[in-house]
Amino acid sequence: MSMHAPVERKVSFATAAAYLSSTGILGILAAVQDDAQLLAWMPDSISPFALALVPTAMTFWAG
Repeated sequence: MSMHAPVERKVSFATAAAYLSSTGILGILAAVQDDAQLLAWMPDSISPFALALVPTAMTFWAG
């Protein structure tokens, strides 16, 4: 039996908003900065999505 309460709708929306805004900001930064060293081992097209998972997870866990 799970002891976790269901995720509230506002937490789900905040998590989605954090992911989308972080992805957009990191995508813009990667485009502006010619040689972004955020995650050098990842392809440039994937790194903003991977990095956006950090604030998304923090928002979800804090919710």
